[in-house]
Amino acid sequence: MDFALTEEQRMVQHGVRDVARRFGLEYWREQDARRCFPEEFWKALAEGGWLGLVIPPEYGGSGLGTLELALAIEELAASGAGASAGFIFILNSVFGAVTIARHGSEEQKRRYLPGLAGGTLEFCMALTEPGAGTNTPRITTTARRDGDSYVVNGRKIFISGADRAGGMLLIARTSSVSTSGKATDGMSLFLLDPRSPGLEIRPIDKLGVHTSSTNFGYFDNVRIPLAGLVGEEGRGWRLLLDTLNPERIATTAACVGTGELVLRLAVDYARQRAVFGAPIGTHQGLAFPLARHKAHLELARLMNHKAAWAFDRGLPCGAEANMAKYVAADAAFQAADQAMQVHGGYGYTTEYHVERYWRDLRVFRIAPVTQEMTLNYVAEHVLGLPKSYGA
Repeated sequence: MDFALTEEQRMVQHGVRDVARRFGLEYWREQDARRCFPEEFWKALAEGGWLGLVIPPEYGGSGLGTLELALAIEELAASGAGASAGFIFILNSVFGAVTIARHGSEEQKRRYLPGLAGGTLEFCMALTEPGAGTNTPRITTTARRDGDSYVVNGRKIFISGADRAGGMLLIARTSSVSTSGKATDGMSLFLLDPRSPGLEIRPIDKLGVHTSSTNFGYFDNVRIPLAGLVGEEGRGWRLLLDTLNPERIATTAACVGTGELVLRLAVDYARQRAVFGAPIGTHQGLAFPLARHKAHLELARLMNHKAAWAFDRGLPCGAEANMAKYVAADAAFQAADQAMQVHGGYGYTTEYHVERYWRDLRVFRIAPVTQEMTLNYVAEHVLGLPKSYGA
C-alpha cells in the first residue's frame, strides 16, 4: 500500500487551492443570502480546466479519475465553498461526465463532454420519485417507445440544478416490474434537454445549500430521440451503479472538506475566545469533541480514497463508498454542530459562518442516500445478513 499522493495529484490540490483563495467566506455568505449560483466561482473553475478532471483528453478534459476528483472537492469545500463544491461536481462531473464517458455512445460523448469540460454546459439527474424515494426499482415514470423516439410520462423530485442545466440524466421504466422478472430490470437511462416540450420544472424551497436549486420535474409526453438512450434498453440499473458510487465518493469528499472547514473555524475561535482567564480551547469539554470529529473525518477520508482508487480500476467499491459516506456525513454534521456550540450564542447568528455550514451539511445525512439505507447495504452486502427491506 502506498498512501503518498502522486505529483499530478498534488498539482490538482494546489491548483484548485489557488482558485479557492479568490473566494473567501464572505463571498459564500453572500451567495447563500442571495440564493444564487456562484457564477464567478464556476467561471474560475472552467478557466482553470478543473471542470474536466474526469473527462478524457480527446473531449477536452484531463483524463484523471475519481480520486483526483475527490481531492479537488475536498480542497474547494475546505476553502469556504463547503457543500456547494460537492454539488457542482456531483451534478456535472458525476451525473454528466462519468456516466457519459463510461457508458455513452460516441455521438453522446461528442455532444456533451466538451461542454461539460469547458463549463458551457451544466447537468442534472432525475432519479428520485415522490412515491418511490430510496426504493429506485419502484419508480413509475415510464419511457414508451414510439417510432423514432421514446415518450416519457411521470414525476420526479429533488432534481438539483435542473433550472440551469442544459442536459439531464433520466432514469425511467421501459418495462414494468411484472414483465421484467427482477425488480432492477426494465429500467433505462436517457439523456435529454431539461427544456424539452412537456417537461415542467418547479422549484422546491429548502433549508440549506442555497447555491444549488432543488426541483420537481413533471414529464407529460416528453419525447426523447432514440439516440438519447444510454447503453442497452432495460439494463439501466447496472449502468446507474457507475453513477451512484462516484456520487457517494464526491459526497464524502464534500463532507470531509466542509468538516475540516468548520473544525478550523471552531479551533480558531476556541484559541481566541477567553473565559475565566483562559482560552476556551483549553477546556476538555470543548477540545475532546473537536478531536473526536477530526479523527472520524480522517477515517472517512481514507476509506473514500480507497473507494475512489477501486472505482478508477474497475474494482467493486460499493461497500467502501457507502461506509465512507456514512461516517463522513455524521462526522461532518456533528463537527458543524460542535463548532456552533464552541461559538456559543454567536454560532447561532448569521454574523458568524458556522450556522450556514450546519444547515448545508444536514442534507448529507439524507442525500444522496439516507444513513439508514447505507447501514442496510453494509448489513446485507458486507456482513451477509438477510435483507431487511422489501424489493
